[in-house]
Amino acid sequence: MDNQYDVIIIGAGPSGIFCAYELKEKCPDLKVLMFEKGRSIEQRKCPKRETKVCIGCKPCSITTGFAGAGAFSDGKLSLSPDVGGTLPEILGYEEAEELIHEADNIYLKFGADTKVYGVGEEEAIARIRTKAIRANLKLIECPVRHLGTEEGYKIYTRLQEHLLEQGVEIRFNTMVEEILIENGVVKGVRTDRGENYYADEVVAGIGREGSEWFANVCKKNKVKTKNGTVDVGVRVEIRDEIMKELNEKLYEAKLVYYTPTFDDKVRVFCTNPSGEVSTEYYDGGLAVVNGHAYKSKDMKTNNTNFALLVSKNFTEPFKSPIDYGKHIARLGNMLSDGRITLQRYGDFKRGRRTTKERLGRNNITPTLKDAIPGDLSLVFPHRIMVAIDEMIQALDKVTPGIASDETLLYGVEVKFYSNKVVVDTCFETNIKGLRTMGDGASITRGLQQASANGIKVARCILERKN
Repeated sequence: MDNQYDVIIIGAGPSGIFCAYELKEKCPDLKVLMFEKGRSIEQRKCPKRETKVCIGCKPCSITTGFAGAGAFSDGKLSLSPDVGGTLPEILGYEEAEELIHEADNIYLKFGADTKVYGVGEEEAIARIRTKAIRANLKLIECPVRHLGTEEGYKIYTRLQEHLLEQGVEIRFNTMVEEILIENGVVKGVRTDRGENYYADEVVAGIGREGSEWFANVCKKNKVKTKNGTVDVGVRVEIRDEIMKELNEKLYEAKLVYYTPTFDDKVRVFCTNPSGEVSTEYYDGGLAVVNGHAYKSKDMKTNNTNFALLVSKNFTEPFKSPIDYGKHIARLGNMLSDGRITLQRYGDFKRGRRTTKERLGRNNITPTLKDAIPGDLSLVFPHRIMVAIDEMIQALDKVTPGIASDETLLYGVEVKFYSNKVVVDTCFETNIKGLRTMGDGASITRGLQQASANGIKVARCILERKN
């Protein structure tokens, strides 16, 4: 049958790309079909970059399309199993480390920068670590390879061309509506066009944008899941001068803090030196904040941005962590007319709204031009507000100036990977032949582990078929 395949991959993000790559590398004759609700990478263009205003593209070109949200991210590859997901817990540290190394070699093959941050700077890192310890912060040491937004786009373009040349069929602008399952065994998928495609191996690599869809699939088909972690917080923007040492020696300082008031975990995530704060849009027009940075010198700014994410774990009877994160983001959108709320830290800690007048006094000029000055205390629960405040004060002891009144806070940043799917060491669910991988299944939390995850899933599929 023309609609019969060996493997169907849902989602063309990093995990899906690297899964398809490994399948064709090891078994060129395999029939591999990939579905992607967004566009091919050359057609992924955001009108807001010219109009400065979101026009509501459906689907959003920033979060969907070939390479997923990674295509327009800062493109940081965390080269340690200690960062970016749960592969070490599932596979063991050594295997996770080896897979990350293999994924890194593929990125290098397709043009990634050979420079790695956080290596050969032992004296400087020891100095940063000492200051972190004094502030009760934990510095997680992790080498980082920075692709850059524009260079990452080129690398993923080459990967798309390679997969197509190797015979991977990619159906863009096509939504998988249903996964076909009979008697606990996967049979294939049905698209939003009413077409059925069949395979005895179906892999869901749907990313954060598709996490809610997959949560509903799991519920309908009794795929075993458990509550994952909800990460919600703000994106901080400060002058490069304040972050100079951390940026130059580590590029991205992985710092974790347990707050004195509530013992909540707060972490620094996705640092973008000389970067820009940006907006991501999800289905339904939900706007959340993010950030990126370019490699090209003429595209750099004077500001560094990074996320502060408060991790929350829920117990029974609560079963809707994704809805919880979206509820907070929607509240922020409601108060800012569908845009991102911006508040000076000085106003944040005094419980007052930031105004255009106060913002105009700042040395720091916002890079997200359509953000709305407002009051984040009307958005976040008190506990999250306290956690953010205590984390900023702790960070100020490592790199003085972060707790300046002029520091900018953008809200809401939330990561939708909290539908944690129960999988075995081959990432197979309790449904035979249905595997899942990447951020959308709450297995990974970044480009590198997602890419490594795809390689492992491909090898597990090949082992069964052989």
